[in-house]
Amino acid sequence: MVTYPKDWEEKKLNNYVHIYQGGTPSTANKSYWDGNIVWVTPSDVTKQAGMYIYNSERKITEKGLCNSSAKLLPEGTILLCTRATIGELVIAGRPLATNQGFKNLVCKENADSLFLAYLLGTLKDEMLQKASGTTFLELSSRELSKINITMPPLPEQQGIADTLSTFDEHIENLTKLIEKKRAIRDGALEDLVTGKVRLDGFQSSWKQIQFSDVIVPKARIGWQGLKKDEYLPQGYSYLIGGTDFEKGKISLENISYVSKQRYEMDVNIQVSAGDVLVTKDGTIGKVAVVPEMNKPATLSSGVFVFRVKRGLESSYLYWVLMSSLFSKFIEELSAGSTIKHLYQKDLKKFEFEMPSDVEEQQAIASILTAMDDELIKLEHEREKIQQIKAGAMDDLLTGKIRLV
Repeated sequence: MVTYPKDWEEKKLNNYVHIYQGGTPSTANKSYWDGNIVWVTPSDVTKQAGMYIYNSERKITEKGLCNSSAKLLPEGTILLCTRATIGELVIAGRPLATNQGFKNLVCKENADSLFLAYLLGTLKDEMLQKASGTTFLELSSRELSKINITMPPLPEQQGIADTLSTFDEHIENLTKLIEKKRAIRDGALEDLVTGKVRLDGFQSSWKQIQFSDVIVPKARIGWQGLKKDEYLPQGYSYLIGGTDFEKGKISLENISYVSKQRYEMDVNIQVSAGDVLVTKDGTIGKVAVVPEMNKPATLSSGVFVFRVKRGLESSYLYWVLMSSLFSKFIEELSAGSTIKHLYQKDLKKFEFEMPSDVEEQQAIASILTAMDDELIKLEHEREKIQQIKAGAMDDLLTGKIRLV
């Protein structure tokens, strides 16, 4: 039970906002569409990165606005999804309209829209509990208006909102930087593994090779009698499966384990740091590299380990498989079918280029790995700021820490 400061007031939401429903002009009338009035739908909100929304996928005309239940809402209106993605919200960064998937909250003089948006963002569970419907859940204006909220005086609302928005600004800037760095990394990846761009100091030739010339895939044969009850929460060896693949790496967070006996059953699928893995069942063609581990590791039946022959570096192979060369190969392999298994005979068709000089392979892999490490560092920094913000929200929105 939260104990709020004595000068904070608990009231129903309708004491702080006017609630307006959105609407949709008739799609049969072309004159209602492709105008210059932003018309927001829940899908626009799910694509939105920041708190404020300025644009939409579709727009309506003045005529469409006047001939529907849609309303032109002022800048600062809180657009609250009350169907499907109940509780998701953004703030109008300009005058706009919405469809009927929203309840739109225009703040009265006693409420700051940014503060209220942060506060409502913590009440998604309560909104879901109050939603009803047979075909789909919807939160009605009546139920929404009766939600109790506890609000500080207006100046403190504004101070809290300003403080939390600095976190959002930092997170948004980091997100933009990550996207920029990732685009640079992806461009370098395509250039370097195709030989389009050569590194200084290397003059050796490149050669086109087939998969089977330099790679031997190994995998668990069937389940080798492995039963579900042998998947352990702790044990001698990690058991790496397709669900442990995450952004080109193996995540150990929710990994299963097997006994020493099971680990020793097949030396061909015992893996170690630096090994390149590819999923062969379910979502085929996902790629990951094995990290440094404090335990032995083996594979589930849905994963290949690619053993390289002399002349090919595993680190270079990893980046080839992370490039569009391999993803396009998998797409073409799956085109027009419901393929859910990647066979060794299919892999034999994969061809790629590589430098004949192993040192050039290592240099390419080193550059791309350094770029990837920088991305990981930035993502960790963003996660840290998000965690700090979550703690600050808990303290500031309950009055545990006062700004005045």
